[in-house]
Amino acid sequence: MPTPRFRPLTFGVTRVVVQDLAPGVQTVRADQELRAYPVRLTDRLRHWAESVPQRCMMARRAVSGTAVRGDWQYLSYGEAWQKARCIAQGLIDRKLSVERPVVILSENSLEHALLALGSMLAGVPFVPTSPPYSLVSQDFEKLRHVLSTTTPGLVFAADPRYARAIEAAVPSEVEVVLGEGELALKSITRFADLAGTAVSDAVDRAIEATGPETIVKFLFTSGSTKLPKAVINTQRMWCANQQQMAQSMPVLTEEPPILVDWLPWNHTFGGNHNFGMVVYHGGTLYIDDGKPTPALIHETLRNLREIAPTVYFNVPSGFEAIALAMQDDAALRRSLLSRVRMFFYAGAALAQPVWDSLYASQEREIGERIVMGTGLGMTESSPFGIFVTDPHVSAGDLGVPTPGLELKLVDIEGKTEVRYRGPNITPGYWRAPEETAQAFDEDGFFRTGDAVRWIDPANVHRGLKFDGRIAEDFKLATATFVSVGPLRSRIIAAGAPYVQDAVITGVNRKEVGAMIFPTAAVRQLSGLGADASMEQVLATPAVLQRFQELVDQLASASSGTANRVARLCLLAQAPSLDLGEVTDKGSINQKAVLRHRAALVEALHDDTLARVIKPMACDTA
Repeated sequence: MPTPRFRPLTFGVTRVVVQDLAPGVQTVRADQELRAYPVRLTDRLRHWAESVPQRCMMARRAVSGTAVRGDWQYLSYGEAWQKARCIAQGLIDRKLSVERPVVILSENSLEHALLALGSMLAGVPFVPTSPPYSLVSQDFEKLRHVLSTTTPGLVFAADPRYARAIEAAVPSEVEVVLGEGELALKSITRFADLAGTAVSDAVDRAIEATGPETIVKFLFTSGSTKLPKAVINTQRMWCANQQQMAQSMPVLTEEPPILVDWLPWNHTFGGNHNFGMVVYHGGTLYIDDGKPTPALIHETLRNLREIAPTVYFNVPSGFEAIALAMQDDAALRRSLLSRVRMFFYAGAALAQPVWDSLYASQEREIGERIVMGTGLGMTESSPFGIFVTDPHVSAGDLGVPTPGLELKLVDIEGKTEVRYRGPNITPGYWRAPEETAQAFDEDGFFRTGDAVRWIDPANVHRGLKFDGRIAEDFKLATATFVSVGPLRSRIIAAGAPYVQDAVITGVNRKEVGAMIFPTAAVRQLSGLGADASMEQVLATPAVLQRFQELVDQLASASSGTANRVARLCLLAQAPSLDLGEVTDKGSINQKAVLRHRAALVEALHDDTLARVIKPMACDTA
């Protein structure tokens, strides 16, 4: 079989230095040093504003509430610099500070970007907050937690859609800035008035007063097991990480990157990785109001037919939707593949069938493949940490550390945890000294909780492979250890395109079970109309037969009780944001699902649950 041909892409780090510190403990670092980087990210904004003031920095289709219209609104680097200075003056006039920061409730927008940049110039932290905390949540518990943790002096929302959340959770003495519209029960400041503040030399003094240790923002974790924690993000972290990305991904330095991106700025992937990349390299970000959901994917596809990115970032569910659409959409293939140099995914595992489908469309359209980059990082690492080393990537591969980041590999009960130390690592959690102390080990390495293993122990330069989350793994009643991450990935890959995610059960039981969150594709499989409930869909013979085939396939490929799914059930109820079962990126929180659906887990394993699907194949345990 001929070797696949890839569109040329240079990898910045291909070799590592490994040292043995003690039995079961190693350190790993790139074989190159981290080069110099700016003191603050706003230095790069100023550079582009002075050198290419007319270049488009960001664009978004004109919107009114949730209605997306056709025309793009553009923001140049020169305009962004001037408007951000006006906003900075307004924040200085209000005496905002690290103790009274800016909280941003709403989604990605030009106003959101300007308020963030203005906060950075003023040296005032901003807090991009998950919009579902305001628009989806019914109890506003997480929103109240964000506000009580950060004690803001100003809260921004795009429009009156946020009225109920503001009335329920924002203290009456806190100023509210609204992009458009009015609030019935609260006086507001218009964003246009804030952005029209007359500038004095106080702005230049504020800029000069900021430095590497200045807190830029607080990014809240997804709150997997507890309420979200506020991760401190400094100028040093952000700037160092952008330089690390440039050295690991030289494609970013070859031309100003053009992004079409929906990833939310309240998450580190969209808000640090991609937003920062555009400012650092003088690129252009087209804000995509689509999302990898059945209701909104059409908007993403529309944008990608019109705007051709040079690099493209998404989560696995997004690439799955794009892979499916590209099979029959020639206009999408032509535009998306015309000049893209690299695809990149993060946030969850990408099933191998999705890779295969993407490659097939690429070879059909352009006669070569696009490199699918990936790696490992987290909010606490700004987020870029580990990146693949060559184009021949398989699902689960992570690669090698970026320059300046030192990894510590520690054996823990048969698993290997990876820990981080470097200039891109957070100093800790805001107003949470105990959690901060617990997050670092005795050598100052951040404990990630991620398990890894070598792709090829005989060739460490190929890097690392993901091996699940240590906290998710468990033992059966037989003391057999169950590695959740790899098993979950197997289920998703084998069940494509009908499995959104899988939650592994069986703690202190004799057998492993799985609870499946199905994708919307099961509706088509069922043959029922759009009005049918998910319960009805999952009870159809066609759906049950497909999942019977899945559990049989998994059983035939298993090697023992630890990786054999002995019972499986389908979940009609979607994961809950309020209960912390899912983030707004779509990542499933295994522990939260198990905790909140404990009765269902019991019924699954006690054979009291209707429609439990068990293998019909020979028992390989």
